[in-house]
Amino acid sequence: AVTKPELAVGRILLFPIAPNEPIREQILAGPGAAIGLTAKIPDGMRAVAVVTNEVNNVSGFLFPGSHVDVLVTFRPENGKEAMTATVVQNVDVLSTGERLQPDPSGKPQNVKVVTLLMTPDDAQKLALASNQGTVQFVLRNGSDQAQQQQHPTLIGELQGNATPVGPAAKVNSRKTAAAPSKPAGYEVETFDGTKRSIVKF
Repeated sequence: AVTKPELAVGRILLFPIAPNEPIREQILAGPGAAIGLTAKIPDGMRAVAVVTNEVNNVSGFLFPGSHVDVLVTFRPENGKEAMTATVVQNVDVLSTGERLQPDPSGKPQNVKVVTLLMTPDDAQKLALASNQGTVQFVLRNGSDQAQQQQHPTLIGELQGNATPVGPAAKVNSRKTAAAPSKPAGYEVETFDGTKRSIVKF
């Protein structure tokens, strides 16, 4: 935490803080930093703007400070099947539209542009992905920092006739597979504004 007032006075907060929360160096912009979006970009990082629609911005519930994974759906030039691949994981949302802070009331807002905080390498990946296919944001829990190994999903896998990818491909194909057990059922939780409902299948 910052222990001397003169080390914090006049500097810009990068993230909101709660009453009585210690002021840490990590949430302060550097001395003399510009006001606005540029103040929120740490050294070595980049802000990347992405055009969105109501689906991509999770029905308006994508706010500054949210964490998302970025997926792209495209058809490889040398491949026959369309696929969806995870481009980058656990990306911070810097701004939605012109907002740098989330709405205190949590009211959803559909915007046309979302700005993400990325490393230069990830920014290049996203720029290439945007030109190859359709970009989709997947909202994740802000406390979930895990980076998972994700293999691309092929259209054939949705039809049940794709060759296994990853660990499943190492299984001896001559072994007889066990009959799949009947699933107990599924529950889908949905939110429409503040209304919550659960549908069972």
